[in-house]
Amino acid sequence: MEKAYLVLENGDVFEGTRLGAPVDSVGELVFNTGMSGYIETLTDPSYYGQIVLFTFPTIGNYGMIPADFEGACVVRGCVMREWCDAPSNFRAEEDLDRFLKEQGVVGIAGVDTRHITKLIRESGVMNAMICAKVPENTDVLHTYRVEHAVESVSADACRVYPAEGGEKFRVTLVDYGAKRGIIQDLVSRGCTVKAVPYHTPAADILADAPDGVMLSNGPGDPAENGAAIAELRKLMGRVPVFGICLGHQLMALAQGGRTGKLKYGHRGGNQPVRDTETGKCYITSQNHGYAVLPDALPQGGVLRFTNVNDGTCEGIDYPELRAFSVQFHPEARPGPEDTAFLFDRFLDMMSK
Repeated sequence: MEKAYLVLENGDVFEGTRLGAPVDSVGELVFNTGMSGYIETLTDPSYYGQIVLFTFPTIGNYGMIPADFEGACVVRGCVMREWCDAPSNFRAEEDLDRFLKEQGVVGIAGVDTRHITKLIRESGVMNAMICAKVPENTDVLHTYRVEHAVESVSADACRVYPAEGGEKFRVTLVDYGAKRGIIQDLVSRGCTVKAVPYHTPAADILADAPDGVMLSNGPGDPAENGAAIAELRKLMGRVPVFGICLGHQLMALAQGGRTGKLKYGHRGGNQPVRDTETGKCYITSQNHGYAVLPDALPQGGVLRFTNVNDGTCEGIDYPELRAFSVQFHPEARPGPEDTAFLFDRFLDMMSK
């Protein structure tokens, strides 16, 4: 097997085995703590520009299943302790190595992922490079930034997804890098979903007279999306709105809140959040590196969910605007479905 190296921004170098595409790649190194779901993770548009390190020790053991893809594969690379090259699953259509080669994505296996994860937790997210040999000049590791993220993953045209079992509501989904699971959860509840590009003007959305608007997840720094934020400011209060992940952050910015980058983010299917209204705690699926600052909440926003581990903002209600948002993923995929009821809350809001 061919050797490969993982070079970190702090100068640390780890030797391993290459899989996937025979290319060198630079990205922002983040870790995901999920015990399953590498398929959904590798096809989640929110990982644009990032190299994903899996903390679960064996990756690839159930192959690649296109029916479980959440979107396009836009990761810059993947890191794992052990790569399973002989998957066992009746649903598998190909193995991980072949999939990565088809996508032009490089992977590295055989490195100490536990040690690297500890480094990130202590020092914070940093850039990294997967390469065939360690370069003499690593300046790119200090200058790389995830840029133009949303425009790189958003849909380039409108698409309509018919409701299952008869149409109850018409929902416009603003696609900042939407996971397929969000669309599936709406469609299965009787919503006809019209997905529109991230730059669609609020006037065009309102002209369609939707029953509600869904704001999707997506990658990158939310504060860089000034034009999208300005359109949301025109939209909120005119129609029921439900925001997830990046959509949650953009809603807060549109109403005067502020966001900031977390030290190493929340990525995995085991994040506990507390409902401040009921006191109940839910285990949630998350994937984000930025958060709404709890001491700079948006005007008219009420803190609804908080992270039990670190107290960060996980959800905001906007009672006067018929809107609410959450940082976590109620559609899961992968992860627990504890908070799927939030889609029903959105339907109830549209019905009124």
